Amino acid sequence: MSKKLFGIIGAMDIEVDGLKATMKNMTTEVRGGIEFAVGTIGEQNVVVAKCGIGKVFAAMCAQTMILCYSPDVVINTGIAGSLSNEVGVLDMVIAKDVVEYDMDLSAGGFGNPVGKIPDIDEIHMKCDESIAASLAKVADSTGIKSFSGTIASGDTFVADSKKKRWLSDTFGAIACEMEGAAIGQICTFRKVPFSVVRSISDGGNEDAAMTYAEFAKLAADNSIRVLKAFLEKQQ
Repeated sequence: MSKKLFGIIGAMDIEVDGLKATMKNMTTEVRGGIEFAVGTIGEQNVVVAKCGIGKVFAAMCAQTMILCYSPDVVINTGIAGSLSNEVGVLDMVIAKDVVEYDMDLSAGGFGNPVGKIPDIDEIHMKCDESIAASLAKVADSTGIKSFSGTIASGDTFVADSKKKRWLSDTFGAIACEMEGAAIGQICTFRKVPFSVVRSISDGGNEDAAMTYAEFAKLAADNSIRVLKAFLEKQQ
């Protein structure tokens, strides 16, 4: 049986460099202005890319990865802000689904609910359940507290308690970031299974910038540790 190819996307160097450091037989090539690292982690074939911050870069990277490498699974890894009092800094959130909170066609005659994406006709784009369950199991085995729930993506660093409450109340989201749902939209449209795994760097409130500065690297390392362990356990 041929092994799967796992496509892994992070927005920043701190979210992917630790994975690339563990890769064997690694080669790199630039496609569409994005550097892709191809090799193995454990016994698994992987292609790893830093997409850049924000939904446009994330979507561009996911589309290029799918067209050029045809991964069986795409996993978005990195850090996020918490939208729940139960989810603390350095905890892990593994998405059951993702939403684009700044997609808004509620006016202009469209009448769509906020977050609903045309041509996909979804607000909550579902992640692959088996991958999410495996990631949660691995997180627990490494001693990292994990939560399953909705992750909300938009082109804003959330550092506002009012916005934090709106995201939680409107979408039931427990974490927020800037790439996962854009990757989810591409994967949903292209019918590629995907997952989003994020370690919490801040609380999404007025203290978020200071907390992020202190914990971003530690949170990114947690996400890398879980993803690396997940890949090494795959058969």
